Amino acid sequence: MALIHCNYGSETLGLSVSMDVILPERSYSQAKQAGTAGRAEKYPVLYLLHGLSDDHTIWQRRTSIERYVSGMNLAVVMPTVYRGFYTDMKQGYAYWTFISEELPHIAQTLFPLSDRREDNFVAGLSMGGYGAFKLGLRRPDRFAAAASLSGALDILALDVEGAPLSRREYANVFGGGEAATGSDDDLLAVAERLKQSGVPAPKLFQCCGTEDFLYEDNQRFLGRARELGLDLTYEEEPGDHDWAYWDKKIQRVLEWLPLESRG
Repeated sequence: MALIHCNYGSETLGLSVSMDVILPERSYSQAKQAGTAGRAEKYPVLYLLHGLSDDHTIWQRRTSIERYVSGMNLAVVMPTVYRGFYTDMKQGYAYWTFISEELPHIAQTLFPLSDRREDNFVAGLSMGGYGAFKLGLRRPDRFAAAASLSGALDILALDVEGAPLSRREYANVFGGGEAATGSDDDLLAVAERLKQSGVPAPKLFQCCGTEDFLYEDNQRFLGRARELGLDLTYEEEPGDHDWAYWDKKIQRVLEWLPLESRG
């Protein structure tokens, strides 16, 4: 596998940003034998999203993600969105537009990544789990599967004192609980609208440790998803909001991904 550290300018954000990319490698002798030497193969891609306090480097620092995807013929794109909650902030930056529109365009321009829906997947932890389901549910035309690990799936429950986001930061991102309710940032409302639209939804994978402070939030999303009949695989077991759990579960996500090469 090749590991690429990419720094570039985001027109949407007006910022210099970073992403790390893992790409499959095919030896020259293999490509020559297959008659594809000199031509770039388009790889399926997993967009792997970080949590609130992390950045694009965290999955490599806390897991063996490069080793886990070795031999899978799968690229992995790990971007930075800082504390933007994958949202066009009410007071701040347009991180939803960045993650849903600009990033895929830039990544596909710079690297040999497939733009086919069936080859595009997204996963993330905590804030990134929210971002992954948001991308899957709001852009079902682009993503075939989305996975949330200990995701912050009910943002309305975060508008309280003592939550990871302060009340002021929450207002800057979402405009407050009243503004967020039923909006395109409210995943429960987004899931219901997608179901009513009749547009095919992506496959969903959801997991959360039973000792996680977001466990009850995950249960609320799970209950609504089941009422709507979404294609959702749910797993829970003892675990906290930590990397011991996420390192284990990202391997499970990779096994679950509906890669065409698996038949």
